Amino acid sequence: MIIASRVLQFTTHSGTKAVQIDLFRPEQNDGDWICHYTVHWPDKAWQSFGGGYDAIQALLSALQKIGFELYASEANKTGKLTWGNWEGFGFPVPQNARDLLKGDDAKFL
Repeated sequence: MIIASRVLQFTTHSGTKAVQIDLFRPEQNDGDWICHYTVHWPDKAWQSFGGGYDAIQALLSALQKIGFELYASEANKTGKLTWGNWEGFGFPVPQNARDLLKGDDAKFL
């Protein structure tokens, strides 16, 4: 079950395309917890998950993985991935990747 979604914009030579991110409800998996997510890039969807000791840790792990993957993406490196008027994507990253944050993300996350 999808519990939250966000839509970013990816600008290409042929126009602007939506990049939807879907976050699924955390679920137990052999005693631990996992939280699946999907990033719907224009050319293909990317699915992964974050894990943790409980549902909240799995959710935070998934959010941080999404943030890292967005900042490490080729779309971000070209400067063509945006989220409305916010400078950044509004996702946290792990502590060791905080130097990747830009704009509003660097100020507020």
